[in-house]
Amino acid sequence: MHKQTAHIKENPAQRIKAKLALIPVLLGLGVTGVLLYNEFNPRAFDVINFTWKSALWLMLAWLFMVGRDLGYTLRLMILSDGKFRFWKALRVIMLWEFTSAITPSAIGGTSVAIVYVNKEGLNLGHSSALVMITSFLDELYFVVMFPLLVLLAGYHGLFDIGTTNSMAKELLTFSIIGYSLKLAWVITLVYGLFFNPRGLKWLLLLIFKLPFLRRWKHGANRAGSDIINSSKEYRNKPTSFWVKVVLASFLSWSSRFLVVNALLMAFFSIEHNLLIFARQLVMWIMMLVSPTPGGSGFAEFVFTRYLSEFIPVDAALIVPVSVAMALLWRLVTYYPYLFLGSIIFPRWVRRHFIK
Repeated sequence: MHKQTAHIKENPAQRIKAKLALIPVLLGLGVTGVLLYNEFNPRAFDVINFTWKSALWLMLAWLFMVGRDLGYTLRLMILSDGKFRFWKALRVIMLWEFTSAITPSAIGGTSVAIVYVNKEGLNLGHSSALVMITSFLDELYFVVMFPLLVLLAGYHGLFDIGTTNSMAKELLTFSIIGYSLKLAWVITLVYGLFFNPRGLKWLLLLIFKLPFLRRWKHGANRAGSDIINSSKEYRNKPTSFWVKVVLASFLSWSSRFLVVNALLMAFFSIEHNLLIFARQLVMWIMMLVSPTPGGSGFAEFVFTRYLSEFIPVDAALIVPVSVAMALLWRLVTYYPYLFLGSIIFPRWVRRHFIK
């Protein structure tokens, strides 16, 4: 007899190699290096002074990173109905973040996350439903927060970045497209998971009719049936359950965006913290179009163009200082996942796939 957990027999993660982490590192450092080379000014070192205040704010930035992962981990523990203890949930999150870091932003780690969750002990249907719920919660944060922050920060504050009118229009266009995609996905998941799971199964089977996915169609059919059963479980969850997972999601995403505020406060006197926070939300939506792994290169470039005006230095120093801050931001929020993932991932693959 097969195990009840219905583990995936083939290895959908086999194309993921730890050495792929080198690609986003080279891309990110390459773009940063080019920007620094073109705009290098030795006076930039004079305005970045490390003090006790800097140490405290940098420590707070790391605490926000802890909050980001803690929120994700707690949410996974709740969604798994306690089947995942803290360290197991944290391991899955680290694997998930690593996959997101080495794949294009539009793809992310969600598709492989089902494999991670399934191999850690949940059946395939429960794993699929859990990952879809996390996707729903992540996108719900954007769907709710984006219009709220536009209202609070104002249209001009978010999209008028002191450049041409066409640049503002392009930023607005990217944001509207990204927001529309997220809203459409949220509506699809709400309808499929809570109202018509059979329709979601039909969509899943339709996707697995594609030539390069067809060989997994039987597994998709079984997963679709399991999703229907898991959907019934989630629909019957009490209000307290949903309050907990929404709060965990809010903790994670808000902590993620507050890192930049803390990093800037470590070296400068910053006044427009709400606007900086709001612009990061727009940056994240724009990164949906990035074809590079984890938005490498694109993220650093957008940071220097979209957040540089909040750095209170002379105009001649804006670009080199903002490039340095962009590199620090990625060192805190991105590269640690590449480093940890490149250690954890090969061991995880050997334990679950290589006998």
